[in-house]
Amino acid sequence: MGFNCGIIGLPNVGKSTIFNAMTAAGIAAENYPFCTIEPNVGIVPVPDVRLNKLAALYNTQKIIPTTIEFVDIAGLVKGASKGEGLGNQFLGHIREVDAVAHVVRCFEDSNVVHVDGSIDPKRDIEEVETELIIKDLDTLQRKMKETEGRARSGDKKVKEEFDVYARLSEHFDSGRLAKYMSYEDEQQREYVRSLNLLTDKPVMYIANVDEASVVTGNNFVDAVREIASREGARVVVVSGKIEAELSQLVADERAAFLSDLGLKESGLERVIREGYSLLNLITFFTAGPKEAHAWTVQANTCAPKASGKIHSDFEKGFIRMEVIKYDDLMRLGSEQGVKDAGLLHVEGKDYVVQDGDIVVVRFSV
Repeated sequence: MGFNCGIIGLPNVGKSTIFNAMTAAGIAAENYPFCTIEPNVGIVPVPDVRLNKLAALYNTQKIIPTTIEFVDIAGLVKGASKGEGLGNQFLGHIREVDAVAHVVRCFEDSNVVHVDGSIDPKRDIEEVETELIIKDLDTLQRKMKETEGRARSGDKKVKEEFDVYARLSEHFDSGRLAKYMSYEDEQQREYVRSLNLLTDKPVMYIANVDEASVVTGNNFVDAVREIASREGARVVVVSGKIEAELSQLVADERAAFLSDLGLKESGLERVIREGYSLLNLITFFTAGPKEAHAWTVQANTCAPKASGKIHSDFEKGFIRMEVIKYDDLMRLGSEQGVKDAGLLHVEGKDYVVQDGDIVVVRFSV
């Protein structure tokens, strides 16, 4: 699996509509708060044209893409951090995901009631993030109380830990998410990472717009982008209605539909691409007549650990990795052509796997 992504936001911002379209799960999105009582989960194959080209070149019997798991988490409301609207249950679900996609309503529609009565992306973002911060403050304060007692012993390391938590508390008081706090070194960062805070998750904003604004955006999208720019966050503009229509079309029809709208790719593809960038992920491949398989790892992953994604025995008994670069294979047309050109690389344990590598692992257990 590539990663799992929690979809959050206020009620009636289009979360479930987008989730349904992206996962083709067919879960009804109703026009009232709390229609999603349990988080719905959908597994989506990650589109990658390279995998299809490898399959064609090797005349592969089976294609196995890497996947992303989307979790549709029920709409948050004021007081969610105190349990309003089953808030504690839903906030707990956020802790389990790798990244958060915060859907923000950026469209007017008198037929879809907004929980606060009007469209205001800045207010909506602050409302959701405030609930997350309040919940994290509760977690932090419990940890500070426990750490403060140990710090009295004079242990410098524990004192440093407590000081980091105290600084984070001030950071929260300014209304900022934990993920935007700065640290002097990796140890300080690890203190906060160990708390598994809701606001320490990587975040992207999904601006849900009407069909007319999907290419050009609108004033509501501008407001989201202004907020995101202050923190270096990402914004993906998506139309839930367009994604819903796309989900009902076959592949060839989708391409024509997108082209007519002036789009090169679907909202799903943009969300996945931004998600990979957000989490610093890459894709490498194994390929042959039996199957072409995509694998996802963190960037800067060394060969043995990447091999463990394929099979745990590969990591335990790693000997070497034979690597072909995707561009070389496409240019030369066959593995033999790559070998004849002297471009098959034999790498050891220190090799850092690169995006697009096609690998064969040699191992012994």
